[in-house]
Amino acid sequence: MRDEGGLTVTIAVAKTSKMKAGAPIRLTGRQYQAELEHLQTELLTMQEWIQHEGLRLLVLFEGRDTAGKGGTIKRITELLNPRFCNVVALPAPTERERSQWYFQRYVLHLPAAGEIVLMDRSWYNRAGVERVMGFCTDDEYREFMRHCPHFEAALIRSGIMLVKYWLSVSDDEQERRFQKRIDNPRKRWKLSSIDLEARSHWVDYSEAKDEMFAYTDTKESPWWVVEADDKRSARLNLMRHLLDLVEYEHVKLDDVVLPPRQRRSYERPPKSVQTMVPERYVVDSVDQSPRKSPD
Repeated sequence: MRDEGGLTVTIAVAKTSKMKAGAPIRLTGRQYQAELEHLQTELLTMQEWIQHEGLRLLVLFEGRDTAGKGGTIKRITELLNPRFCNVVALPAPTERERSQWYFQRYVLHLPAAGEIVLMDRSWYNRAGVERVMGFCTDDEYREFMRHCPHFEAALIRSGIMLVKYWLSVSDDEQERRFQKRIDNPRKRWKLSSIDLEARSHWVDYSEAKDEMFAYTDTKESPWWVVEADDKRSARLNLMRHLLDLVEYEHVKLDDVVLPPRQRRSYERPPKSVQTMVPERYVVDSVDQSPRKSPD
């Protein structure tokens, strides 16, 4: 805990024994859904506290292709206020961005007071795909490795709560998910030419990840590794861990009284003059089937 300009910023940054859990709780599919909704409600409570206190939370999601980063982010944000929670997934840099200071395009997306930013991949592209696929020079790579811990330390000193997650998936499970994307037309968009080419660089990526951890897994800004072969377990474990890291309190909401509607004489034009969307469906409001979470 430390004070930044009058604001109390609290986050756990060391892997202490307090963070260690006991034996995992085994859940049925129905229990998973109930626990997911509980954690999503807690994340909303955390967001309200961050807004109330003017805090800034930045969460990085890294890992191999198909590790489940996007699906986890989707579950985290489902109940959150999108005005104060931004998901950043940057495309490949433009020619202009390539000429800039490497961190510059990421700095533009850092959180302001009261905001949460979730980055689906981040500046660690340089230590991963850019390194392995030859998109950066050796000098650019070495400069990144030297500078990155200092860059992150500067973010933390400025009052940003920085959390870094690595979602870990096994060889066999990644193979299964890749094949599922190939076989399912609805998921084919997730498969890129870089993903396919990366198959021939599996060991190279492992080596790059290990070297990245050697330089950037620091006491002040540690990497938190999530076992992600089971997507649903990974989501719950990461969400619970994030809630444990950020100390928050319930914000007492003001009582709200709905004001009366305005009433005055005014004749509206008939609906027949409007261009309406055809009603092709009518859903029975009595049917309240339980919500299911897709993979």
